[in-house]
Amino acid sequence: EAVETLGSTSVICSDKTGTLTQNRMTVAHLWFDQQIYSADTSENQSTQTFDQTSGTWTALSKIVSLCNRAEFRPGQGDVPIMKRIVVGDASETALLKFSEVVLGDVLEIRKRNKKVAEIPFNSTNKFQLSIHETEDPNDKRFLLVMKGAPERILERCSTIMIDGKEEPLDAEKAEAFQTAYMELGGMGERVLGFCHLYLPENEFPDTYPFDTDSMNFPTSNLCFIGLMSMIDPPRSTVPDAVMKCRSAGIKVIMVTGDHPITAKAIAKSVGIISATSETVEDIAKRLNIPVEQVDKREARAAVINGMELKDMTSEQLDEILRNHSEIVFARTSPQQKLIIVEGCQRQDAVVAVTGDGVNDSPALKKADIGIAMGIAGSDAAKNAADMVLLDDNFASIVTGVEEGRLIFDNLKKTIAYTLTKNIAELCPFLIYIIASIPLPIGTITILFIDLGTDIIPSVSLAYEKAESDIMKRRPRHKKRDRLVNQELAVYSYLQIGILQSIGAFLTYFAVYAEQGWLPSTLLNIRVPWESPNLEDLEDSYGQEWTFYQRQYLEWTGYTAFFVSITIEQVADLIIRKTRRNSIFQQGLFRNKVIWVGIFSQIGIALILCYGLGSVNALNFTPLRVQYWFVAVPYAILIWVYDEIRKLLIRRHPGSWWDKNMYY
Repeated sequence: EAVETLGSTSVICSDKTGTLTQNRMTVAHLWFDQQIYSADTSENQSTQTFDQTSGTWTALSKIVSLCNRAEFRPGQGDVPIMKRIVVGDASETALLKFSEVVLGDVLEIRKRNKKVAEIPFNSTNKFQLSIHETEDPNDKRFLLVMKGAPERILERCSTIMIDGKEEPLDAEKAEAFQTAYMELGGMGERVLGFCHLYLPENEFPDTYPFDTDSMNFPTSNLCFIGLMSMIDPPRSTVPDAVMKCRSAGIKVIMVTGDHPITAKAIAKSVGIISATSETVEDIAKRLNIPVEQVDKREARAAVINGMELKDMTSEQLDEILRNHSEIVFARTSPQQKLIIVEGCQRQDAVVAVTGDGVNDSPALKKADIGIAMGIAGSDAAKNAADMVLLDDNFASIVTGVEEGRLIFDNLKKTIAYTLTKNIAELCPFLIYIIASIPLPIGTITILFIDLGTDIIPSVSLAYEKAESDIMKRRPRHKKRDRLVNQELAVYSYLQIGILQSIGAFLTYFAVYAEQGWLPSTLLNIRVPWESPNLEDLEDSYGQEWTFYQRQYLEWTGYTAFFVSITIEQVADLIIRKTRRNSIFQQGLFRNKVIWVGIFSQIGIALILCYGLGSVNALNFTPLRVQYWFVAVPYAILIWVYDEIRKLLIRRHPGSWWDKNMYY
């Protein structure tokens, strides 16, 4: 059910880190002393070019080492630093490896600067804080170090360190910070801010009881040190997968905790925001007018900040989701993911959402299909989700969508194939009652079609490969597009089913006519035909027939009708391989199991005719070879008729023919 729902997905709300990107963070740039430095992003990061003599770098390196919970797994001393396994999240792993390369043994630095209190990072505060004793024996002050979202860190600072000296944080320096932040974020890098504060010894003696719940220590008027930005390269398969989604009519929404600038840069690099699309801000910049004057409907793309989302009404969110085809939600909290999912569902969308943390559980539960991460996901997220993504890769979701569509397609094809022969089985009984002719097919014979010749072919359609246009169709509407719809029933019953019936009746009348019973003679003959006491019933040529002879001819009629349906069902099976494409586009031999089905059909019919034809209880007789070929022109007609139907559907999309003949 989950895969089938995934096939009808019309909106995918995807996390960025680890799903759209590789979750392999590498430190790319640093900003301190009001200057941007490039870090070495090569495999071993051994040639760092930035200025390591500055007092600001000394302070920054200390915060990077201490305000970090990541640790190397033990016993990896001889493994190159960049290849070591780390216990911790992607950002902290990048910072740990960077500081290990530049500074040396980080765990030793942590031992020399003992941690006395800590507030771990959370998505509400967006910062991480720890308090340490310092290694300097002459300095008994505690050192408070903090890292997190740069704008959150900056608002807690009143001074900034430049060339190792603290200076007041004035408007000019704040502007320099903003410029650097925008430049780094614009490169699609995740930016973190770092600050510290030496706690005065007279207020915070070495016995001071730090309490992280009541926060009995200062968290404002800190000293801003610098920025570090990490690059998390997009997965190579993602741009292609996003393109596939777009052609399949699926809207991809990116939901991330990163800064809007970073989020937008990554969204552009993977194609969630296409190269030609503009946001409201882009249009305002291009026309050199205030953002308020721009008509929001002109912008195809939108980047929404979590703070804006918090103040939005449901109607405003609905308007954004309706009017913009490319949307990125940045600086969002996991709780806001639920609001986004509910907004999409109000648009009648089938929503797939990815999540990895405990906080994602409500959104995973609420979505039509919740997808938990197999590698980075918590147990709570996996329990709440409908599906677990083993490789955490966005491209695998798109493969799942394709697989879901294929399962639905093949179920539809199997049902259409199975329904068709019902008319060919029903018509003989209707004609038998209305026209009073000898019964064209018996109930045991029908059972052999339903439970014998048709079983393997109908299963074989489950192995059919996807049609080439499967990811170019619009998503199914969950309320309107049913497995069995009116078009399928009309086409199977009233078109192919009627053609099958005519072909089978032709064989039936041919068998009787060759034995002397012309169609006109058969009308209204049922009562005398079935009378066991009448041993001299005359045919069209005056020959007399006993009851047993008539019964044997009736069984021959059953067998001929059965064989005709079997031959026509072979054509029905072949046409069901595709719903829109030509058989020649799909290939006749791609699905080998269908040929097993066809040979099993004919094989069972041959066994029933010639192997069990002498068993009277089964009502089969050995049939003359020529009767096998009477229905062949109708089988060819069924195939040609269906090819013309598909050709007109492809040639005239959206026409009356397409709407009524495509099932």
